[in-house]
Amino acid sequence: MKNTTYNVRVYKTETRKNKDGKATSYRVLWQTAGKPWKKPFPKEAQADTYRSALITAARNGEAFSLITGEPVSWSRTERPDMSWYDFTTAYVDMKWKRASAGYRRDIARALTAASPAMLTADRSKPSDKEIRKALTRWAFNTKDRDSRSAEDPVLGWLKRGTCMVSTLEDAATMRKVLDIATSKLDGKAAAASTARRNRAILFNALDYAVELKLLTTNPIRGLKWQAPKSSHEVNRDCVVNPAQARKLLTAVAAQQRSGPRLVAFFAVLYFAGLRPEEAMDLRTANVILPALEWNKETEEWEESPDAWGELRFRTAAPDVGKEWTDGSTQREERQLKHRAEGDSRAVPCTPELVKFLRSHLAAFPPGENGHLFTGVNGGNLPTITYRRAWDKARAEVLTKAEYASPLGKRIYDLRHACLSTWLNAGVPPTQVAAWAGHSVDVLLKIYAKCIVGQDETAKRRIADALREE
Repeated sequence: MKNTTYNVRVYKTETRKNKDGKATSYRVLWQTAGKPWKKPFPKEAQADTYRSALITAARNGEAFSLITGEPVSWSRTERPDMSWYDFTTAYVDMKWKRASAGYRRDIARALTAASPAMLTADRSKPSDKEIRKALTRWAFNTKDRDSRSAEDPVLGWLKRGTCMVSTLEDAATMRKVLDIATSKLDGKAAAASTARRNRAILFNALDYAVELKLLTTNPIRGLKWQAPKSSHEVNRDCVVNPAQARKLLTAVAAQQRSGPRLVAFFAVLYFAGLRPEEAMDLRTANVILPALEWNKETEEWEESPDAWGELRFRTAAPDVGKEWTDGSTQREERQLKHRAEGDSRAVPCTPELVKFLRSHLAAFPPGENGHLFTGVNGGNLPTITYRRAWDKARAEVLTKAEYASPLGKRIYDLRHACLSTWLNAGVPPTQVAAWAGHSVDVLLKIYAKCIVGQDETAKRRIADALREE
């Protein structure tokens, strides 16, 4: 019978102990045709029963499966098995079509982080750096894998150098995979967001293994794992005030050659609270500016100092890398974050932002498809360009202590500053949430520390309530 053997050896039960010497589990060890197997049990009696059953089957001359390691008679059908490399590439292919470009990249990074625990020992094993590059860039990239796999020696080694998925049924092996997937290269714990994301992706992948009948149950379910603590609240120290924001915009405008065309981009983040990927996909059709007023004295059309405009948009363009998009573009045009495809959002433009936008439109012609913000040579505005400009502006405007602090360090902090300003100005959270593209609960959870000026009011109310009549 194919995939079976009568060459079976059963060993003594192995006791697993803690540092204090107390037993924690019992593992039954055996071999089929030289292939080692192990199965853990929480009780010694359970392990003894299972071991005795294996010995009895071997003495009775029963055939053992090379797939499951157990007697063929114990199951009506043999469970299939697959190498970790073949399984993970199949999982990537299954998710690819419906996944966003950013999620495709996250899947590749999570599986790459977990894979070292599933590699076999081999003298011809490539370096860790070569393996990580081959996995992230090629093996876990459905679009580019075929163009590389035939000629890449590292991918060739990986195809034959990974363990079988069935080995994850061993709790110790599964624990090792989970630990390495939620750690950095130096072995230290990864950032909370990275650890949570990698575990979630690994969990989903092993659910797919159950669907393929490679595993009977998802082995992560049996592991105790405490999610790292993380704070979703915005640090008040990263929020620039209006005076600082205006000085930073002035410093950006003075930079040549890109500075003048970047001022309106940063202004949109600060005055309208857009995410960077939303601002990058703004087009002329999204900008509704107030009509100019006729000045009888100067006989010219002029901007009303109190006129508000509006931004109406329904797409964003996050920078994810052209290797993950369906085309060859660096950015992926997609629906707004937390919104269904086709949903739109409207955000008011303050009179100050109206001036920035009108000046930008007059000085810089729109790019392809009406995009407001483009590079100096036309085409897309590179992310590195506006990051460098912002860093240079911070270095010029802020003190050394402020520059070293979180104050406005990330481009995204301009959005945080905008939403904090709206909340502190007394705008109802429901309205701020609608403009920001958040739910009210999420908004208040994120910006709880940025709502200032309420402590004293609350204290006065408590004092008034306790004051004797």
